[in-house]
Amino acid sequence: MSEFKQADHKLLVIPGPIEFSDPVLLANATPGTAHTSPAFIPVFGESLKLLRKVLESTEESGSQPILIAGSGTLGWDAVGVNLVQRGDEVVVLNTGYFGDSFAECLEIYGAKVNQVKAEVGDIPSDDAIIKALSSKPKVITITHVDTSTGVLSPAAHIASLVKKHSPDTLIVLDAVCSVASEEIKFDEWGLDVVISATQKGLGVPPGLSVVLASKRAVEVSEKLTPQGYYISWKKWIPIMKNYEAGKPSYFATPPVQLVYALNTSLKSITSKPISERVEAHKAASKYVKDELSAIGLDFVPKNRDIAANGMTAVRFPQGLKAPDVLPKLAERDIVVAAGLHKAIVTEYFRIGHMGVTAVDRQRGDLEKVINGIKEVLGKNKD
Repeated sequence: MSEFKQADHKLLVIPGPIEFSDPVLLANATPGTAHTSPAFIPVFGESLKLLRKVLESTEESGSQPILIAGSGTLGWDAVGVNLVQRGDEVVVLNTGYFGDSFAECLEIYGAKVNQVKAEVGDIPSDDAIIKALSSKPKVITITHVDTSTGVLSPAAHIASLVKKHSPDTLIVLDAVCSVASEEIKFDEWGLDVVISATQKGLGVPPGLSVVLASKRAVEVSEKLTPQGYYISWKKWIPIMKNYEAGKPSYFATPPVQLVYALNTSLKSITSKPISERVEAHKAASKYVKDELSAIGLDFVPKNRDIAANGMTAVRFPQGLKAPDVLPKLAERDIVVAAGLHKAIVTEYFRIGHMGVTAVDRQRGDLEKVINGIKEVLGKNKD
C-alpha cells in the first residue's frame, strides 16, 4: 500500500479544530475494533499514561486521566456533576465568552457562581481574585486561553494565590485551547482538574473529552452524589483504572478509532520534552504577532504577556470588517475564524497556530497565513 496522504484542502488555521498530521488521520482509519479487544486495551491504557506526561503529572501523585466521548464542553459538565452540590460557591474567572459559558453550566447544577470579570482583553487583578477567595469557595475556575479574546491567564500565578488565600478551594483549569500548546505543570502548580479536548493542541479530530483530575478532586467526588449519569466519575474512573491496568472494562462505548488517533498523537508529542513543544508554540506566536504588528495591526489582548501562544486575536484595520477580509483569505485557501466576543464581535478575527502548524515549520503554514493577510490588506488599501 502506498503511504497515506490526506486530500488537498484549504489550510485550517482557526483556534480549533486544527490541521491534523497524516499519521493521526491514518490511525483514525483503524478497522472496526471491539473496545474490549486485546489489541485496543493497551492502546487506551497507554493513552491515559501519556496524557499525564503531557500535563506533567505522575501516577504516584494519584492523578486520574479520564477520556470520554464528547467535546471539550463536556468537561464543564464533569465539574458540575462530580464536584459541585447545589448551593456550593464557585468563583469563575472570566476573560471572555468561555467564562460566561462555564458559569452558565455550573449554575444549571445549582452552584452559586461569583464571576470575577476582566475588561475585554485583560485578566482579573490579583486583588479581585483574593477578594473572591475570602469566602473560601468550593471551586475556582480559570479559563487558561479564552479563544474569544486570545487572552492567556497566568494559571501558575493564580494557583499560587489560591493556595495562599483559600487552600481548600479546588482549582479547575479550562485548558481546552491550551493543552499541548501552553505550559501546564499539573502537579507542580497544584491543579485539581484540567479539562480539554482533542481537536486543538493535541492535534486529533474532535470527539473526546479530555480530563485530568487530582487525587484530591477524586476524593471530593467520591463523597458526593453525582448530579448526572453519563458523566459520573463514579461510573468512569473504575473503567479508566481497568484500562490502565490492562483489563477490559465497560460502562459506555469509547470512540475506539479516535483513541487510536489520540495515541498516535500523544506518542509523537511525548517523543520530545514537552518544554520544547511549548517553546515551538511561543516561537510560532512571536512570528505571527511580530509580522502582523509590522504591518500596523493591533491585538485584542492588552499586552503580549497575556496573549496566547496557540492563537492570535487580531483587530481589523480601521474601516474593515470580516466580510472584507475572511472571504478573500478563503479564496487563497486560508480559513481563519471570525470574532466571537459579543462586545467586539465585528472588530477582530482569530488565527489558530497550534499543533503541526506551529511545530512543523517546514510545512510553511504560518508564512502562507501571513502572506495571505498581507496580500488581502494590500489590495484593500489600493
